[in-house]
Amino acid sequence: MEPKPSLLRNILVRVFFFCVFIVGVRFAYVVTITGEACNLGDFCFFSLPENLNIVTGISQLPSSSSAIIVHDAVRSSPAKTNSRDLWTTKEWRNTVQFYSSVFHDLIAEGFLSPDSKSLCLETPNGEEVFALKEMGVSDSIGISKKASKPLVVSGWPFDENTFDFIFSGIKGLHKSVKQSEFASEVARTLKPQGFLIVHTASKDTYSFNSFIDLFNCCKFIRSREIDGFDSSMPQIREIVMRKESYILKPTGNSVNKCSVPGYKQELVRNAEPLITEEPLKPWITLKRNIKNIKYLPSMADINFKRRYVYVDVGARSYGSSIVSWFKKQYPKQNKTFDIYAIEADKAFHEEYRYKKGVTLMPYAAWVRNETLFFEVNQDPGREKEEKEKGRGMGRIKPVQSSASVASDVDKIQGFDFTNWLKNTVSEKDYVVMKMDVEGTEFELIPRLFESGAICLIDEIFLECHYNRWQKCCPGERSSKYQKTYGQCLELFTSLRKSGVLVHQWW
Repeated sequence: MEPKPSLLRNILVRVFFFCVFIVGVRFAYVVTITGEACNLGDFCFFSLPENLNIVTGISQLPSSSSAIIVHDAVRSSPAKTNSRDLWTTKEWRNTVQFYSSVFHDLIAEGFLSPDSKSLCLETPNGEEVFALKEMGVSDSIGISKKASKPLVVSGWPFDENTFDFIFSGIKGLHKSVKQSEFASEVARTLKPQGFLIVHTASKDTYSFNSFIDLFNCCKFIRSREIDGFDSSMPQIREIVMRKESYILKPTGNSVNKCSVPGYKQELVRNAEPLITEEPLKPWITLKRNIKNIKYLPSMADINFKRRYVYVDVGARSYGSSIVSWFKKQYPKQNKTFDIYAIEADKAFHEEYRYKKGVTLMPYAAWVRNETLFFEVNQDPGREKEEKEKGRGMGRIKPVQSSASVASDVDKIQGFDFTNWLKNTVSEKDYVVMKMDVEGTEFELIPRLFESGAICLIDEIFLECHYNRWQKCCPGERSSKYQKTYGQCLELFTSLRKSGVLVHQWW
């Protein structure tokens, strides 16, 4: 007697749901236990032969062997068509070929071996990891913001002293927003005597030394230029460093003397020439001169710095130079700067309260901590201009002059600017400074030299105040300042001879 159709249908449905249940359990196991590395052998309940080669598209990749072994790079890959499709593209093959040649050279030089536990940084698609596995460096993994398993995971989920070999391709360190955190993670996860290899498009000496300074953990081994893998980047600098058994501690900023390194002095030699003849109309000269200024970021790559700082000494209002010049004109190479506005005049303090990204120092930059007198005077010939701005130019004096003709006198707090600078920034930071302190530069600049803090500044825009020709009265000089243009020129010349990149400012 044949079973009824309804009974047969129920049996088939139950068998079908049982199979679905088994597949679901297996899938959950693979995903949760093996970290989403659902390979074909595991998920499909059979194992692929260990010697099976992928021959469609990927087999054209040049390597030390004629084909790519599945159990190293592909057999443990997700069963996703997008990864398989990516691995067959011409761009992928060319990139893997490039990194294969790079790693072959590093193996020949002894920086890499098949037994090296290896990490590739900021590799969204994992070409570097694929190349390593193809060559037999099987214990390799990549990291990126977004995981692309099994080759790439997200974040830094690794313990200290994990890797023998860390590689950062052309998109690695350059794409990192916080360079110091990047360097710290490398120092933490790289084993002592392990190797760090970095590719960078930057080839100037400033960026090279900035890069070396990022890694206190490591000793520089060598640097060379290699051919890039496409026409957009024909040359790449390859830097090799090795982690020391102990962490090299930074010297700090307590040293009172400093010597500006040669690579910074080279930038000074390439700067715009100083204006040796006293300008009859300095207010016009400023507009002309600002077009000729060779900014440091236009001469070098400032990418490899811990952080980026702009210090405006004598900032006045927020829109005076922070907005009108620094934010609009200074070439920042897409970096976000911490801004410090140092301004003693209380008339400008309120507007800084709501300015994000700006720290106001409501004091006078001085050579020590003490109470000062702050005088606001109308500059002859500039009364109308200063009236429109709403405030004359102020300057500080250690003691109040009995002959003062100041229209406004206040007691203010002066602070040791040099000590503040040394406690706020380091040699690993990129520091730009604009200084307009109404004659106090002749006290502050020598103090920066004596303390060694001048070496913390990468670029200075300095307004030097002298008894210039008055705009109101042709043939007459201002009695507001006692210094001459020759003394100002001597100050600029001495700074540049010492290797400080300083620009004339009015």
